[in-house]
Amino acid sequence: MKENNGSIDEGLYSRQLYVMGHEAMQKMGASNVLIVGLRGLGVEIAKNVILTGVKSVTVHDNEPVSFNDLSAQFYLSEKDIGKPRATSCVSKLAELNNYVPVSAHEGTLDDDFIAKFKVVLLTNQSLDEQLRINQICRKHGVAFINADVKGVFSSVFCDFGPKFVVSDKDGEQPTSLIIANISQENPGVVTIVEDSRIPFEDGEHISFNEVQGMTQLNDAPSQPVKVLGKHTFSIQDTSSLSAYTGGGYATTVKTPLVVDFLSLEESLQDPVFLEADWAKLEHAPQLHLGFQALHAFVKANGKHPEPHSDDHAQQVIKLAAEINEKAKNKVEKIDENLLKQLSYGSVGEISPMATFIGGFTSQEVLKACSGKFTPLKQWVYFDSVEALPPAETPASDFQPLGSRYDGQIAVLGRTVTEQIHKLNYFLVGAGAIGCEVLKCWAMMGLGTKGKIHVTDMDIIEKSNLSRQFLFRAKDVEQLKSKTAADAVKVMNPEINVQHYATRVGPETESTFNDDFYNSLSGVCNALDNVEARTYMDSQCIYHKKSLLESGTLGTKGNTQVVVPSLTESYASSRDPPEKGIPICTLHHFPNVIEHTIQWGRDVFEGIFKNNVELAKSFVEQPNFEEGLKKQSVTAQLDALNSVKSYLVSERPKDYKDCVQWARNKFQEYFTNNIMQLLHNFPPGMITSSGAPFWSGPKRAPKPLEFSADDDLHLDFVVSTANLRAFNFNIPIEEDRQVVKQLASSVQVAPFVPKQVKIAANDNEEAANKEKRDQEAGEEEEQQVSNLLKELPSPSSVKQALVPIDFEKDDDTNFHMDFITATANLRATNYSIPLASKHKCKGIAGKIIPAMVTTTAVVSGLVNVELVKLILQKPLDQFKNGFVNLALPFTGFSEPIAPPKTEIRADWSWNLWDRFDVDGELTLQEFLDYFKNKYQLEVTMLSNGKSMIYSFFMAKDKKAERLPKKMSEVVELVNKQPLPQHARYLVFEICCNRMEDDEEVDVPSVRYKFR
Repeated sequence: MKENNGSIDEGLYSRQLYVMGHEAMQKMGASNVLIVGLRGLGVEIAKNVILTGVKSVTVHDNEPVSFNDLSAQFYLSEKDIGKPRATSCVSKLAELNNYVPVSAHEGTLDDDFIAKFKVVLLTNQSLDEQLRINQICRKHGVAFINADVKGVFSSVFCDFGPKFVVSDKDGEQPTSLIIANISQENPGVVTIVEDSRIPFEDGEHISFNEVQGMTQLNDAPSQPVKVLGKHTFSIQDTSSLSAYTGGGYATTVKTPLVVDFLSLEESLQDPVFLEADWAKLEHAPQLHLGFQALHAFVKANGKHPEPHSDDHAQQVIKLAAEINEKAKNKVEKIDENLLKQLSYGSVGEISPMATFIGGFTSQEVLKACSGKFTPLKQWVYFDSVEALPPAETPASDFQPLGSRYDGQIAVLGRTVTEQIHKLNYFLVGAGAIGCEVLKCWAMMGLGTKGKIHVTDMDIIEKSNLSRQFLFRAKDVEQLKSKTAADAVKVMNPEINVQHYATRVGPETESTFNDDFYNSLSGVCNALDNVEARTYMDSQCIYHKKSLLESGTLGTKGNTQVVVPSLTESYASSRDPPEKGIPICTLHHFPNVIEHTIQWGRDVFEGIFKNNVELAKSFVEQPNFEEGLKKQSVTAQLDALNSVKSYLVSERPKDYKDCVQWARNKFQEYFTNNIMQLLHNFPPGMITSSGAPFWSGPKRAPKPLEFSADDDLHLDFVVSTANLRAFNFNIPIEEDRQVVKQLASSVQVAPFVPKQVKIAANDNEEAANKEKRDQEAGEEEEQQVSNLLKELPSPSSVKQALVPIDFEKDDDTNFHMDFITATANLRATNYSIPLASKHKCKGIAGKIIPAMVTTTAVVSGLVNVELVKLILQKPLDQFKNGFVNLALPFTGFSEPIAPPKTEIRADWSWNLWDRFDVDGELTLQEFLDYFKNKYQLEVTMLSNGKSMIYSFFMAKDKKAERLPKKMSEVVELVNKQPLPQHARYLVFEICCNRMEDDEEVDVPSVRYKFR
């Protein structure tokens, strides 16, 4: 995890750091982990834990590799059959992370050896061995985890010992609330401003800062609260404190949580379950018996129950009944069918289940290492019996063939496995989720007799390597889709993968055309943006293809399965849009660090990119003035003043000019603008309502006085001067002492207040802009004319202009140095706590926090749904998933059926329906078709944004269009030929029922013209 200087490699772990934080990562980097058992689940956990950056990982499994292992163990192959599992795959595991030493231990697991580790994790071990090692772990203060996957069933158990301390139970960021009032009573009642709601619960702790009057609260330790309403909560006795006079913030405080764990032996008799699926509350106690019965069967018979052996299943059920009789907490009645299903496939292991449980369990390992997030207490049983083949499938279908798919055949059967092999799937995205999905497909044999298509236009970056496990350091700057495809072909040489570097969208429909989609069995999204997701969703609806959808945010994840005609689509429900920052808050009244960081990001875009592009357009585009005239007069003035400053009045000749400009920008942003604001709104100003203007969310700022000896001040000048130099192709200067000397010699003009109106809120801001636009007249037009004359001729500008595209991940380009310095200087203006460069990067770069653990979980879950799609399960057998590994929480819901729209009492439709019309027809024939076949009169007809026909259309247009072929009319209206690859047109139509002339909503029309 750590570089030579001992610090965390933020270039590698940046996305994970936004989830775990530096302190937790440091603890992980000091933790040695032992993983015992290297079948599919074991290697999944090892992979995840190594990628996250613990101190070391030791693996132990001396059992010989068998065909049964290869259905989920992606680092073993047929050539490893008969060799010890751990030593056969340790070298591949070691390649995952250069910072994490990985070794194989072939000796015994005794006290002295186990005591070396922070965490010991077991998979595929006997219950006796689990009990033995758990006792050793408790003796030495070592965290113990056991996880198993048996077919479509799984079990996870955690024991982190007595008094395990959790430093942060959920990973949520502390929330600060602006205080409106605090009463003097017992208990004291705190009221917050009305534009926010109280986000915490009873018993959570808060601290106070910047409270005026009742200042004793600022120094008091954090205290628990009781929520009274949307805007009020109570605290301790405040009756003896000074009266509250204004201001202040209440901020949530993370308090340690102490968790006590029972030993495995105790917990077997007195289990506490995490409910993995609220629709299956009765399954956990049944499976608790079933897994113990399986261990008893193996102990008695020396092997697992054979696939779909009724005799062996009955033995397992009998053993479960015997264990239940001796149990402290008996189940009322044993679910024989559930335990039969458990026994039937217990010898097998499928990649989707190993991936899901591997991700879940890996997060528990990290909790034990770091103390961050709430650990599992203490058991969870998860099953996906809905993915099993029909009960009538013969036992012969599940018997081994001596192939790499034997473990999958034991669970899903040979018939389903062959169906998987024949699939043709389109994977959109080869990032974190894409890598995990491809690995699952390679293990399942998907596409071995069909094809996998994977597209991703991105190249590999260093920050990808901590969670996109198919990539290595040598692959940086290579194409993701090709590298991922090559990597999984090593795992299973039989799969057929075709890679693309093509964006999905309307502009690439010549590549991903009708023939392409018609060849597919389904689509799986592995995307990180809503636009591409929505587009793929529309394509799946149009082509009637299933869609597997998933996404992650830190420890949170979700999955959705979209089934043609059965479920609503991805776009049927949307998250609310992200709440923006009001313009006036951003420009004049910031109150949290997020506001100042966003302001710094906006300033960067303005002065180093947008303004430079504007000046460059003036120089390079002959029609610049023509485009300018299409804007308002005030917009023209702003644009030309910017061009003039960049090409004439402030154009630098050398680096010294760049420093002078940077020093003046400091004066403008952090001194003069603040003094102007205080000139307009003086401290102590009272509003018309009698309230202080500088109160609530408005923090009174203080201007800064530049000092070259202040590192933060100098950071701003160094980064600003160098970015300015880059804009004008002037050599940069990285010696801070040189910049310091130059900056110290700059003379700045004294501040003189201006007669300008500053808006106090966004409504005023909009009104001011509208008034300025309306009042612009001949004088402003003359200013525009004068400015155009003052600009140089474009041909005379010889110095190249280089706009800067923001790049957050390059620590040498000064981009984040500028934004961090700018944000923190503005924060200093407004007495807002400063932020680290790491935090600034996350906010300014809109970095999505990411963990390989969550990625694995959602990838496993969507592939469980893939099996159900193959089996054509009914709606109530599918599951949409929601997880938060920090809590931990898993929740599942049945997908929602698409709503129906009625045309007539006996005729309704949903989003999957459409009219299919084979052409070529004339427009008149098309209209008659709907009259004669459906008794619908088409009143309007459109294609995309073009109106093709309407009942109110001019007679001459109707006369021209009605006799033409539909494709000809579209070409006529759009004034361009239809693409050569296109065979269909989509029309939206408005119709009236002919029997009553009532307007009705109808589906779109897919019209075949070629």
